Amino acid sequence: MGAAKFIRGLVRRIDPRQLTVVVNTGDDDQFYGLHVSPDVDTVIYTLGGVVSQANGWGLEGESFNALAALGRLYGKPWFNLGDRDLATHLYRTERLRAGAELTAITAELATRFGVKARVLPMSDAPVRTFVKLKRRPAALPFQEYFVRGRARGAVEAIELRGAAHARPTAAVMRAITHADAVIIAPSNPFVSIGPILALRGVRGALKARRARVAAISPIVGGKTVKGPADKMMRGLGHEVSPLGVARIYRDLVGLFVLDVVDHRYLEPIRALGLNAIATDTIMSTPARAAALADVVRRALVV
Repeated sequence: MGAAKFIRGLVRRIDPRQLTVVVNTGDDDQFYGLHVSPDVDTVIYTLGGVVSQANGWGLEGESFNALAALGRLYGKPWFNLGDRDLATHLYRTERLRAGAELTAITAELATRFGVKARVLPMSDAPVRTFVKLKRRPAALPFQEYFVRGRARGAVEAIELRGAAHARPTAAVMRAITHADAVIIAPSNPFVSIGPILALRGVRGALKARRARVAAISPIVGGKTVKGPADKMMRGLGHEVSPLGVARIYRDLVGLFVLDVVDHRYLEPIRALGLNAIATDTIMSTPARAAALADVVRRALVV
């Protein structure tokens, strides 16, 4: 949601046709025989102006009658698929079965929702994120950990199955290498950004553009605004602070943006060799998200 909120602000400041969004597909999953791409859909719905404002995911004014009916047949549902949202998953699944690539399907869906920016899944090959919890013998698919399990339990490892063999698409690599600037949104470094960085060639492409790459901290005041990134950082042995995030990205970014409440970390982050600035990163409204986008763009001299 941090990425979606930031993008919502960014397109208030630039022509959406100048924006390419590279989206994680590591948390894609199958529900009721349908291929669901939660991060991709959230970006499309946000840019299309139809995302649920209350939830930050799914469609505004959604109903869940079909899900209730499915519950009678499959058992109590734990992953919410709205009635109109189902159309997106039906379309994607049918096109995949017909042999279309996820990149092409995503472009088709974006067009249907009136999105002018380019939305790219990170890869056309499958990558699945699994979360290993302490005192559990097997790792859980991300959606089971995050949605069904409500992110409970101490995380001891993140597994990105398929990442060693998957490749970023040519479109993704062109976007990184030819962009005026690359901004890593304030998202979970391990399960939202990590799968993208795990693809062969992506880290190298970012390192080559390091002076034009920025990252925004998802940690504010020692915790995340939403999501389990703070719990994951703690479980994986990282300091839960902007400094801890900066250490993860230190070889990839030239600019690190943190919230004003964490200004004491400015000098330690600069000591890592990064330019660092503090500003208001809480995107509670589109206007505040746009203001953050302005700060990042000016710092990168876009």
